[in-house]
This record gives sequence, C-alpha cells and structure tokens, in this order.
Amino acid sequence: MTVDDLREYGLAEMSAEEIRNFLTNRGFGVLGLPTDGAPYLLPMSFGFDGESRLYFSYFAGEGSRKAALSDAAETASFLVHDADSVFLWESVLLTGTLSGLSANDTPEEALENAWYLDLFERADTTGRLALYEFRIDERTGLKCVGLPPGMHPDHPERG
Repeated sequence: MTVDDLREYGLAEMSAEEIRNFLTNRGFGVLGLPTDGAPYLLPMSFGFDGESRLYFSYFAGEGSRKAALSDAAETASFLVHDADSVFLWESVLLTGTLSGLSANDTPEEALENAWYLDLFERADTTGRLALYEFRIDERTGLKCVGLPPGMHPDHPERG
C-alpha cells in the first residue's frame, strides 16, 4: 500500500515546515549505519541546526564499532518518531552522510536540543567524546492524524 492508499485512514505526508519543527522539538532518534549484514542501529541524541544538519556526540572508547562504522559509511539513515497512540503518531526518516568534526567545527547552538542521558553526565567521559555531523540529503515525514473510517464518533455507521 502507498501513502495515497492510506490517506482515508488518517495517514498524511508532513510538510517541510512540519519536519523542521518535529526535528527541532525532538532530541532523540535511531541512527542506522551500514554493515556487511544487518544495519547497525543505535539510539542517539542529536542536535539540529534548523535546516540541513544533525549533530551527534559519541562517547566512544578505542575500537568503538559505532565510530568505525560512522567513519566508513558512505550513507546513513536516521529515524525520529513519536507515538502518542496507534491513531496519533509522527515519523521522520532522514538519509545523509556522516563526517567527524573537531570541537571547534561544531556550532554550539546545534547541540542545544540534544538529550543527554544522566548516565553520561555522571560517568567519566573525559577524552572519549567524538562529534559527528549528519548532512541531510533526503527527508520524508509521515503522520497519522485521526481515526480510520467507521471509528470516528460522528461516522454514520457508528449510530
């Protein structure tokens, strides 16, 4: 089924502005990195510059698989989603490129909306912070905004 087939059930594409607002107001998603087998999926906090870039802070030790796969990736995916119920949810899928940054290259405001887990705040992460920029090449946003036909309270068949 396509998005067009599911419109009558409440599925809609998000506009560019809705995608921008969604990414600005979220700080957490799932990064998908390519491997020889199944993709390597990582829950990640992120900062968003409001336009075309996400920023990730990696707390990675020597031999980090996450850093090695990020450095080797030609493209990566990032999924940000929110679901209040089965009838009210939003999802944005991004595809782009990753590159490592120095601390001096990262805009300070880009990490303002990132979540920082308490675990990383309490742990000694000195010297293990790596910064990555995700340049967005493609973006797709979908949302479900209502009850399907026949379930809406004022639908004639609900009598």
